Amino acid sequence: MNLTPHFTLAEMTVSQTAARKGLSNEPTERALENLIKIAYTMEDVRALLGGKAISVSSGYRSIAVNKAVGGSNTSAHVDGLACDFICPAFGSPLAICKIIAKSGIKFDQLIEEGTWVHISIDPRMRQQVLTMRNGKYSMGLA
Repeated sequence: MNLTPHFTLAEMTVSQTAARKGLSNEPTERALENLIKIAYTMEDVRALLGGKAISVSSGYRSIAVNKAVGGSNTSAHVDGLACDFICPAFGSPLAICKIIAKSGIKFDQLIEEGTWVHISIDPRMRQQVLTMRNGKYSMGLA
């Protein structure tokens, strides 16, 4: 099922951890509505990155899956409001974060996580830009 022209429900809910541990990662109705919203944000990101293909590593996570991967108890992934991704054809996660941060795309958090980008659209829409290194977050991009 396509959520948007370039993002599917399958890619926004796939979880190797869920498959390996036999956990359900089926989104709730509310989470599905939110996945559509984050998929549209990802369409904006894709356009900003010159239409280059984006590889999603994590979208929705059920509470059980989030716990199994060591996610935060307040993770936007549980509500279907976050996406972790890369776009190697565009550049590094740092390069991606720099262009998104300057773009005017609305987000709550944009985190350069070293080997991937995290973007969330929690309703607070704080435009918070962070870098994560060695399990610690700092404001801004390194």
